[in-house]
Amino acid sequence: MKTIPSFQIDHNILKKGIYISRIDDDITTYDLRMREPNRETVMTNAAMHTIEHLFATYVRNTEFGDNIIYFGPMGCRTGFYFLTRSLSDGYSINLIKEAFQYIADFWALFPVHHRRNAATALTIILHRRKKRQKHF
Repeated sequence: MKTIPSFQIDHNILKKGIYISRIDDDITTYDLRMREPNRETVMTNAAMHTIEHLFATYVRNTEFGDNIIYFGPMGCRTGFYFLTRSLSDGYSINLIKEAFQYIADFWALFPVHHRRNAATALTIILHRRKKRQKHF
């Protein structure tokens, strides 16, 4: 059986940061690594769920929101995948930075704070996430 390319990366030396995971035609997959695998504690489900909703809401409300394919957590809970269509790397990286600044500064009513808006609404948190976003 063929090994998936992202599983061939040596996770013992992978650092926090923004990486291009793959490019498929006009779709770029970014690896937003927020924890160092096998060396740092993984993110909690609640923290990841909060980041997921705020990040996705922010980027999909920008000028190029229609070029956002996906933003979601890695199963290993050390980061996120961000997929864009036909956007430059420079624009995408700026968008990532802006989205994390938005999350760090966020104090408004949470966009999906009701059970009808999120499958596990009770796992959405704000207080712990704010400290982490400034660091990333």
